[in-house]
Amino acid sequence: MPLVSYGHALTLHAERKPDAPALVHEERVTRYVDLEQAANRLARRFAALGVGEGDFVTLGLGNGRAFVEALFACWKLGATPQPVSPRLPPAEREAILALVAPKLVVDAEIDASEESGEPLPDRVSRYRMAICSGGSTGRPKVVVDHIRAECDPQARFHDQPPGTSILVPGPLYHSAPLINCLSVLLGGGKVVAMTRFEPAESLRLIEQHRLALAIFVPTMMVRIWKLPREEREAFDLSSLARVVSSSAFLPEWLRREWIEWIGPDRVWEAYGGSERIVGTLISGREWLARPGSVGRVSEGRKIKIVGPEGETLPAGEIGDVYGLPPGGPGSTYHYLGAEPRRLADGWETLGDMGYLDEDGFLYLVDRRTDLVITGGANVYPAEVEGAIESHPAVVACAVIGLPDDDLGAVVHAIVQIAEPVTEQELRRHVEERLVRYKVPRSFELVREMLKDDAGKVRRAALRADRIAAREKAEKQGAA
Repeated sequence: MPLVSYGHALTLHAERKPDAPALVHEERVTRYVDLEQAANRLARRFAALGVGEGDFVTLGLGNGRAFVEALFACWKLGATPQPVSPRLPPAEREAILALVAPKLVVDAEIDASEESGEPLPDRVSRYRMAICSGGSTGRPKVVVDHIRAECDPQARFHDQPPGTSILVPGPLYHSAPLINCLSVLLGGGKVVAMTRFEPAESLRLIEQHRLALAIFVPTMMVRIWKLPREEREAFDLSSLARVVSSSAFLPEWLRREWIEWIGPDRVWEAYGGSERIVGTLISGREWLARPGSVGRVSEGRKIKIVGPEGETLPAGEIGDVYGLPPGGPGSTYHYLGAEPRRLADGWETLGDMGYLDEDGFLYLVDRRTDLVITGGANVYPAEVEGAIESHPAVVACAVIGLPDDDLGAVVHAIVQIAEPVTEQELRRHVEERLVRYKVPRSFELVREMLKDDAGKVRRAALRADRIAAREKAEKQGAA
C-alpha cells in the first residue's frame, strides 16, 4: 500500500472499523471513530490558536486520551508534537521552551466541542516528533526526528500483523513508549496505556485484553519478577507474542529469569536512541547463544567500535560505540540545544561503550560519562547495579564514583530498598557475583525513587549532590 499521512491513516481506520477500540486507558475505551473526530476538532482549535504546518506544539500532558488526540491534531495540521513531562521543574521546562519556541503549549485538555469533526485537508508533517533528552548531564536537549509523518497502514510491527495490540505502561513523552503506541495505532490496532506502571496491574491488563505485545523498561521487569511467585504466575499471559525491553540495560540475571518464565522466543531487547543513528534488536533465543548481547544493527545502519585515538577496534575490544545511518550524517535527526558527537568521517556516538563479536553482535558495557576508574581499573556501573538489583529487597540502584585521593575514585552504591536490609548483607550478595574491585566501597540505603518512569537515572546529578554534601560537611568540621 502506498504511504499515507499519519492523519489520513487514522481517517482510514475510522472509516473501515469505526467501533474498533483504538485506546484503552483506565477502563475508558476510545473507538477509532471517536479518536478521528476528536483529533479533527482539536486540530481546528489548534489552527484557530495559530498552529500551522511546520510549527512545534509542546504537549505537557500525562498518558491518556487527551495526549493521543493532541498528537493526531498536530499531524493533521502538518505540525510537529513535542511532548514533555507534565512534572518538569519550572527551570527545566522554561529551558526546553526556549529551545523549541513552540507555537502553542498544551498543558490541559482543550475544549474543541464546538469545532467540526469532519476530516481536514491532508498534510504531512516534515518531522514526526521532537523528543526531550536530558542524558546523563541533565542539560535539556531536544531530538527532532527527521522521519516524515507518513506510513503504510498495512505494515507489520514487531512481526505482528496490522491490528495487533500492545501494553504501554511507560510515559508517552518518552521515545520508546510513544513510538510503540503510535506504530500500533497507525496499523489500526489497540493500545492499552497505563497512567503509571504497577507490576500486578500490568499483568492483569495483558490477561484481560489478550495483548500480543508489551514494552517494558528493565526497572518494570524487575518489579514484575519480584512479585510473589504465586501472584505472578496466576495471570494468563498466553496471548503475548513479545515482551520488549528498551531504554536501559537489561541485566543478564533478569533476562534469564524472564526467558525461563515465558520462553526465549517471547523475550526481546531493543537498543538505540531517539537519534536513530544506531539500533539493534535481539530475541531471547539469539541471546542464549550470545549472553549479554543486544543484537546486530538493523535497517541498513552501520556500527563500529572506536578507541581513544579514533582508531577502529577489532572484535572483542571495548571502546565507544559509533553508528552511521544509511542516509549519512544528519539524515535521521537534528538537535535543539546540543551538538552531535561526530568523527570527521561522519560516524556518531550516543556515548555508550561496548564491543562487537566476530559476527557483528553488539555487547554494551555502559556509558562513557558513567565509567568509574578506581585504582586504574574500569568499573561499569550498569554491571554493578544489575548485581545489586538481583537482591529481593532492592527496587533500584544507582552506582557512581566518588573522588578519592588514593584510588582516584571509589565505587558508591545508592540503593532504593523495599524492605529492611543491611549494608553487610548487600555487600555479601555482591561479593558472590562480582570480582572484588567492583564491589562498592560504600552503600547508601534510600526509600525515594532513583529512576524515572522510563527507567532512567541521572548519575551525574546524584554524584554532584553527594560531593557537594561531603564538601559542606568537611567545611563545617574544619570550622
